[in-house]
Amino acid sequence: MNTEVVAATPLLPLIIYFVAIVFTTAFMLGGAYFLGQKHHAKAADEPFESGIVATGDVHIRFSVRFYLLAIFFVIFDMESVFLFAWSVALKESGWLGFIEALIFITVLIATLIYLAAIGALDWRTSRQRVVTPHKLR
Repeated sequence: MNTEVVAATPLLPLIIYFVAIVFTTAFMLGGAYFLGQKHHAKAADEPFESGIVATGDVHIRFSVRFYLLAIFFVIFDMESVFLFAWSVALKESGWLGFIEALIFITVLIATLIYLAAIGALDWRTSRQRVVTPHKLR
């Protein structure tokens, strides 16, 4: 058996995949170029506007709660990545891995309960939190 053919065999799927990706990308970009609209408005060349004339100031002040929610999302998203990796290696980890994942999920749930208890997930302002008597009925 030829050793050059044996050494090149594992690369064949990778080469086919790379060619398919390049072809798909070229097809999508070419299709968008030929089938897309051909207008040249003044605002079309401005970044992030897509042809819509910009109004107002871009420096809008956001509440810090937006950033807290984004941080919570990133944290819980990364934890789901860890759980996905655990689920892939479920057979290899055995019961010990299952117990470790159960502890991990318990900590996640406890953290979520704590965040809800301290009001970190509550978006209402202090004025909105006040319950008026007519709303109790």
